[in-house]
Amino acid sequence: MKFFKIAAAAVIFATGAVQASAQSALSEILSEGVLKVGTTGDWNPMTMRDVATNAYEGYDIDVMTALAADLGVEVEFVPTDWKTLVAGVTSGQYHITGSASVSPARAKAAGYSNSYFALVTVPLTLKENADRFTSWDALNVAGVSVAATLGTTQEAQVKQYFPNATHRIVEAPARDFQEVLSGRADASITSNIEAATLVAKYDNLMIVPVDGGRSPTPVAMLLPQADQIWINYVNTWIGLKQEQGFFAGLGDKWGLNAN
Repeated sequence: MKFFKIAAAAVIFATGAVQASAQSALSEILSEGVLKVGTTGDWNPMTMRDVATNAYEGYDIDVMTALAADLGVEVEFVPTDWKTLVAGVTSGQYHITGSASVSPARAKAAGYSNSYFALVTVPLTLKENADRFTSWDALNVAGVSVAATLGTTQEAQVKQYFPNATHRIVEAPARDFQEVLSGRADASITSNIEAATLVAKYDNLMIVPVDGGRSPTPVAMLLPQADQIWINYVNTWIGLKQEQGFFAGLGDKWGLNAN
């Protein structure tokens, strides 16, 4: 009798494993031949969309193109924005996202891959404000307005860092730095990665010379939380690519290693 109970348990376990495999995004990707990637297209140099051609380029785009190639499938970039980034994963609109800051709020609903680099938050302002803003504290003053983009980790950080300032939270496709360029905000906060590209692009922007970036944060890909098969595959792939120097090479290509 005990033998039959064990055998029955083994059958149930095996059946469950087969069902889990069948339900995994990995099975769907391989059977349909397409890896669907959620990307915002507005985070330079990670993901940038050309509005004229609807084509994407950037660090994330190269990463996901390589992942699809190693899977032996095509890649499809699915437009999303920061406020719906997690919802797109949980609802099955895409199998994975490009890079996203790791946060407890996002981890409540979605899974994360292993991290492959980290960033810090820095403030941006106009060069004409160079004498006015020279520290984090100089921005945390009544009458100063600081912008952030809705749905990003900086949305919460702007309220944490600057409780005495006015907060301008803008919704994509508008961006926080555009508020600074237009004069609607005195400063904005973003990752050091994006800040470096923005000051290179806009001559009148500068990174506020603070004593250091804040909130060091690992960056990873978002995946369906319960899909451990798919998460395991992606983590294995990341580990191999790190050993082969793939991520370091992309960091050099897109200027991440200099920040």
